[in-house]
Amino acid sequence: MTQSYVIIGDGISGSSAAETLREKDPDAEITVVTDEGEPLYNRILIKEFAKGKLPEAPISIHDEEWYADRGIELRLNTHVLRIDPDDHVVRTHEGDDLSYDKLLIATGGTPTQLPVPNSDAEGIHHFWTFQDARKIREHAEEADTGVVIGAGLLGIDLAAISGAQGVDAHYLMRGNRWWRYALSLDGAEIIHEGLREKGVTPVFDSGVDRFEVDDEGHVTGAIDPNGEHYDAEFVGVAIGLDFNTEYLRGSGIEQEEGILVDEYMQTNLDDVYAAGDLTRFYDTILGEYAQNGSWGSAKEQGKTAATNMAADDEVDAFRWVSSYSITHFDFPFLSFGHPTIGDEYVERKYSDTEWRRLALKDGKVIGGVLIGDLAPQTRLKKLMREETSVEGQTDVLLEEEIDLDQLAVSQEQ
Repeated sequence: MTQSYVIIGDGISGSSAAETLREKDPDAEITVVTDEGEPLYNRILIKEFAKGKLPEAPISIHDEEWYADRGIELRLNTHVLRIDPDDHVVRTHEGDDLSYDKLLIATGGTPTQLPVPNSDAEGIHHFWTFQDARKIREHAEEADTGVVIGAGLLGIDLAAISGAQGVDAHYLMRGNRWWRYALSLDGAEIIHEGLREKGVTPVFDSGVDRFEVDDEGHVTGAIDPNGEHYDAEFVGVAIGLDFNTEYLRGSGIEQEEGILVDEYMQTNLDDVYAAGDLTRFYDTILGEYAQNGSWGSAKEQGKTAATNMAADDEVDAFRWVSSYSITHFDFPFLSFGHPTIGDEYVERKYSDTEWRRLALKDGKVIGGVLIGDLAPQTRLKKLMREETSVEGQTDVLLEEEIDLDQLAVSQEQ
């Protein structure tokens, strides 16, 4: 019998799942549903577009013909109202019922809005979609002053966009450093100095109490909790994601800070899988549930889910060491694994632009951050993937060049 697959979401996880399903099941009926108006694009590159460094052309990955050539039905601008797992049906705003044998949920999230007065004013931007990037680029090119809120990996993209577009921006952070859950002050200060060199001023122990607007409802400034005023014609906000799961109410799909899936990307319901940002998956390396929304992780989750969907069996477990890089500065930056959840951390500063910090749990490497020299990442990821014990040998991990043979000898002694 011909199998029918429905994928809700056309990000990298949904698209890679569709491609994998077609490879594994050449005769299947595959439908991809998305509420966006354009097919898959590179979310990593949209920040370079917003900075004015790239045209639109390289950012789009698939056009509509790509799906048609593979016999995949793509439904753009389509909103899912709810799913009915008992009847194996997805119900859309157009009144269509899409029947499925297997369903993949890959709808990601929507940027969280600041719960402060005037947070919906004209000129306040969230950064997630290609359409967001277009609006940000257009506005940043015209603005003279700006404010950025959100001391994380998306917030720093908005700060870098401001700097690249010549916006005199203040980067308001709640704590005493950028990405304080993953970096110490030594490492964060390298980032702070990089921001200053780009014309962005970090402001610590700050945030936003309210936004000021003009008579036309356009943002003009921000007031922080300390009463400080910052002029801002342009505002970028990146304080997290609200997962797009409203349509799952009443479905019985188990959720806990995301959709819970096992290592095969299957939910608690038969024939329903999930992949990407909104999953809380069983991490076989950590031995516990975790989340990771990086591009590579989402892509691999989509492939894993599709392989198991097509096989109708648990044939491929998700096992992945993710990484995330920042290319805004004169020095490289890379984080890998889970750099914020260690029970022990070791670090070393090698120069004004070179620093390393590793997160350990139960004597094993589970993540880290590298600034300046990224060469150790291959060896460190190998240690994490193979769950190698480094108990008592963390000094080896901080050598400029990590010698895995030396580590192995130490373990044998």
